Amino acid sequence: MLRVFCLLSSLFLATKSWAALKIEVKVLDGDIKLMLVSGDFADTDTLYDFYRLTFSEHPVAVAFNSPGGNVMKAMELGRAIRAAGLWTFQIRGAECASACSLAFMGGVKRYAEPGSIGVHKSSFDNTTGMAVEDAVSAVQQMTAQVIVYMGEMGVDPALLQLALSYDSNDIRYLSGSEMAQYHLTTVGDNQTNPSLATSASPNLSAPIPALPGSATAQAIEPVSLGIPVPRRGEVMHPKWAAPMRAAPGPNAPKKKDVPNGTPIRIDMVKGNWFKVHVGDDTGYMHKTWVRVAEYEENSGEQRFIQVKSLDTYEAARSFAQAQPIPLDVHLASNSWFAITIRGTFSEIEAKAISKRLKADGSIPDDAMVTLGNTYVRKLCCE
Repeated sequence: MLRVFCLLSSLFLATKSWAALKIEVKVLDGDIKLMLVSGDFADTDTLYDFYRLTFSEHPVAVAFNSPGGNVMKAMELGRAIRAAGLWTFQIRGAECASACSLAFMGGVKRYAEPGSIGVHKSSFDNTTGMAVEDAVSAVQQMTAQVIVYMGEMGVDPALLQLALSYDSNDIRYLSGSEMAQYHLTTVGDNQTNPSLATSASPNLSAPIPALPGSATAQAIEPVSLGIPVPRRGEVMHPKWAAPMRAAPGPNAPKKKDVPNGTPIRIDMVKGNWFKVHVGDDTGYMHKTWVRVAEYEENSGEQRFIQVKSLDTYEAARSFAQAQPIPLDVHLASNSWFAITIRGTFSEIEAKAISKRLKADGSIPDDAMVTLGNTYVRKLCCE
């Protein structure tokens, strides 16, 4: 463990003249792959390198050398880390302060040396240049979003209160006991000490995050395979509006285009088509164009990358857990089981990731980017 700390420290000996966000993977101690995130978070940053390296290099954990930056981008990275099933790991010889602490929270398991993570007010309420009323509103909105995020990550939101008590020109580095108290860390000196030396080949699709090689339950857990009757929903089409046709079928006359977000009532299911009411008008829409309210999945405008579809849950689950990249299984409205890359992505990111993974043979050529409107619920496999 000491050797790993020393190797990790050597990667951060460069001067702290912060630059744009940089994401790379380094190999430690022969075969331990660690993702390093350095530089400032900016709202214009893309996380393409994170997804590309996660799927191609299969790192064990993420470490940081960042003074912070844009809060929303840091939380976006934290959610991506959580979806990929990665640890976060922080040493005192590197910097993880301000908004960086939010990205650190994304780890499914989190280890940090005492004094390695700093928080202060600027992590949450950078309102320079705003009118007073706008600044107050922005702070309130941002605070609410951060509290929700911390809850998602399993961190005590009381940490936010501590952070807000330190001005932007000051910073509060957390002790080991404070990090444990606020659940910022999940492993530490008085818990299970992580051994990255045993984590060379992480099983990212294990249902319970654990060090590779540890025992995990293999029994297939009970799942709900019931499909609710669709009664209502809203239009959700990749081109921002869906055609409503006079009869079921792609060649039927088009009555009009209905914008995304328009509420609809579903009267009948006819094959792959819904008979719908839109206001006072009646017509037909394809199932893939409607976000059904009774279905449990709702990814908003984010996209899934579907790599395969199988007709039994057992086969889908076995396939997902056997792959080197993290996958999820969803019950679809046709009673088949859709297998997707874990997490959701913006349209641009989904297409870029899909193209790259097809090119290197990680996913089949017929994998597709989809809004997931026909997904009823996720069944596994985190």
